[in-house]
Amino acid sequence: MQSYASWIIIRRLRIPFIIIIVTFAISILGMMLIPGVDDEGKVYHLNFFDAFYFVSYMASTIGFGESPYAFTYPQKLWVSFSIYLTVIGWFYGIGTIVALIQDHVLAEELARSKFVKDVKDLKEPFILIFGYNNVTKNLIQRLSKIPKRMVVIDKDQALIESLALENYHPHIPAFHGDLLDVSILEMAGVRSPMCKNVVIVFEKEYKNTKIAMMCKHLNPDAKIIVRSNTLQNNDYLYTIGIEHIENPFKVISNRLFLALTAPHLWMLEMWVHGHPLRISRQEKVPAGKFVIYGYGRMGQALENGLINAGIEYTFITAHDIFEKDKKIEKIFSEEALENKLIDAGIDSASVIVAGTRDDMVNLAVIMLSRKHNPNIYTIARENSLSGFNVFEAANIDRNYILEEIVANKTYNYIAKPLANAFIKQLSKRDDAWGEAIVNRIITKMGRKPHLCEMAVTQKEGIALYQKLDEGVDVPLKVLKRSRSDYTKNNPVIFLLIKRQEKIILLPDDDFLIHKEDKMLIVCTDKSETDLAYIFNNYYELHYVLYGKEKHTGIFASFLKG
Repeated sequence: MQSYASWIIIRRLRIPFIIIIVTFAISILGMMLIPGVDDEGKVYHLNFFDAFYFVSYMASTIGFGESPYAFTYPQKLWVSFSIYLTVIGWFYGIGTIVALIQDHVLAEELARSKFVKDVKDLKEPFILIFGYNNVTKNLIQRLSKIPKRMVVIDKDQALIESLALENYHPHIPAFHGDLLDVSILEMAGVRSPMCKNVVIVFEKEYKNTKIAMMCKHLNPDAKIIVRSNTLQNNDYLYTIGIEHIENPFKVISNRLFLALTAPHLWMLEMWVHGHPLRISRQEKVPAGKFVIYGYGRMGQALENGLINAGIEYTFITAHDIFEKDKKIEKIFSEEALENKLIDAGIDSASVIVAGTRDDMVNLAVIMLSRKHNPNIYTIARENSLSGFNVFEAANIDRNYILEEIVANKTYNYIAKPLANAFIKQLSKRDDAWGEAIVNRIITKMGRKPHLCEMAVTQKEGIALYQKLDEGVDVPLKVLKRSRSDYTKNNPVIFLLIKRQEKIILLPDDDFLIHKEDKMLIVCTDKSETDLAYIFNNYYELHYVLYGKEKHTGIFASFLKG
């Protein structure tokens, strides 16, 4: 995009420059025409350089004195006139420059030029993020630690300025503008071959869909991540080729279904997102009657999960709980809400779900439900991360934070693609399979192991890659061996291997590794360190392969001899 900064500067300073030039020219001309007297009493005229030199320091009020000789009274009179003439020109010029520095249009153009340059200078893959809100802020903070390069655009200049204050490293180019303007998208690098991911996670579905369609046409190769809140819109996004769709209500429905029917699969999914491999007493959802307040997007999604789980449920529509008043726009009616809960049978229900888009109403539903049924299991929808402390203080049994769900799912898709693939595989398994994996992990590594992702590539596993390139067979059991004693194994479980587009779950120890394989591994800090060395250090790989140290050079020839 063309920058108009230079044109703005020239246009604004044109008249001040002309005034300064004219005042200087008049003053210099007068000094050259008015005769003076030298130290011998002879008449002389200042040449152009002397006149220019004198007027230059006179106009800037430096005041070196009369040069090259003392001035006559006509010269002094002209100098006095020139002082006031040039000062007016300088004041006007300086005032214009100060105003130009503070000019919003120029500052905008300079920021635009810097942003365009920063984006063009990105020579590595980057993620284009639309909007700087609670979700994307959480995402940016986590991605910057990897680190991943990012570009951010938002319509609100204040939000972009707040992003700049975070001082992320590496620097994140950011600019404000109309997100539906194609020129802004192109300026943000959507057409760049380095733009590998596009993140669009606004709450407004229509806005997300429109931006996603524009980005899909501008860069068909970029992987687009879009938030969608309805199943109908999910289907439409799939038809236009969107790779990854984040529907927080569908996620909540699936998790609740797993918690009711396959708790070990639920545990595995939550563990991938950082939860310990255990189900606390508070997290066990009873299988009795559900009362769900709010039959909106979340209620409709939950209905599918409850039907599949065979759970009895009752819905309460979240209407008519605000009383009209002439002076006040609306007053919350606690009595109307309480009556609806009583009519739905809250006294005998096992679970209450507060699933409206109003956090105040959700908290009120939980409070009134406990009033009538102190032992009821409480599930609440929290719409924004900003109210986390309030919901935490309410001691809700299970709290679904929409923004946190979207942020976690998006982060996993970008930073942990194999973990994301593993979660998708869970829907194809039963709880017995999940229980076997959970028990295996706990037996080997306790309840707080972590996941790591490694790839057999020249960049991420050069030693292993070259060994395979030499035609050497390397089974998985070799990678489990300890660097300190190859007869012992590290606590390592290979959960998943991705070979091209094929997913292999829980491969056995004799499974032969291929070049370009990608691995999802359960490990401890020590075993992860050992794996990193085995993948990238020729000597460590040789030791775990053959059980002896690798020697090179003259010393190796001596040992062979």
